[in-house]
Amino acid sequence: MDYSLIEALCVKYSSVFEYNACLEQYCSMKVGGKCDILVKPKSEQAVSELVGVCRENDIPFFILGKGTNVLFKGFRGAVILIGQDMGGITADGETITAGAGASLNAVCRAALENSLSGAENLYGIPGSVGGALYMNAGAFGSEIKDIVLSARCIDENGNVVSINADEMDLSYRHSVFSENKWIILSAVFGFKSGDKSAIKARMDEVMKRRKDKQPLEYPSCGSTFKRPANGFAAALIEECGLKGFSIGGAQVSEKHSGFVINKGGASFDDITAIVEHIKKTVLKEKGVELECEMIIVDR
Repeated sequence: MDYSLIEALCVKYSSVFEYNACLEQYCSMKVGGKCDILVKPKSEQAVSELVGVCRENDIPFFILGKGTNVLFKGFRGAVILIGQDMGGITADGETITAGAGASLNAVCRAALENSLSGAENLYGIPGSVGGALYMNAGAFGSEIKDIVLSARCIDENGNVVSINADEMDLSYRHSVFSENKWIILSAVFGFKSGDKSAIKARMDEVMKRRKDKQPLEYPSCGSTFKRPANGFAAALIEECGLKGFSIGGAQVSEKHSGFVINKGGASFDDITAIVEHIKKTVLKEKGVELECEMIIVDR
């Protein structure tokens, strides 16, 4: 596949690019093969033109943020990494504007610094703003939809557009972005003024609960499965006797059954095999079909 047009755009916009980049270093599971070319754009215009070139020339591409919910086998095409170069954060009154590459934790800390309440329960979610909005990430009863006001994105026609929260179709782990493969560039979040000490106390409490109950000491993609109707994936998995079950270097966490972790040296095949075993076992024993939350890329 010819990537000369992508390389030319990288030169034009001073974007770093790498051929045959190893993806495991960009994903929280610390697993992944190589992609044909990895690009790190620094501006909305660079992203827009890169996506346009890929679409016009039938070059497969994948938009990657912090890689906290993605498992790669490899990728034949271009991986466009929207990172800290597109991660600026500005506060204005009771709003915060953040680039898609900013970490969600950085937004939470900016809210704390400006005595703004609303994101406390989201603290500790390891993804980027773009990834969190794409899947409407949430925790402890809160979701991104509770604070997002608007976003800038690239639509399916390549246009950079702004949309309001009520146009985003935000529901459990779903958005208009994931439905239509729109590419998030930035987002505006709204908060309420609050007491800084109370905001910090809640953030500290949330982080302590995460550390106490989740296997943060191991690489993972967070919760492996979406929450099924009328139940919890972790409880079903544990009831099936799968807590601690392992294949190769992959294991169902002994600390939290909802996490498949990389205990060391896990391969893509180890992880996908354990995911399929869990799904089949839970379906057979509980009659519940679990849906994977992490995005599995094997092309």
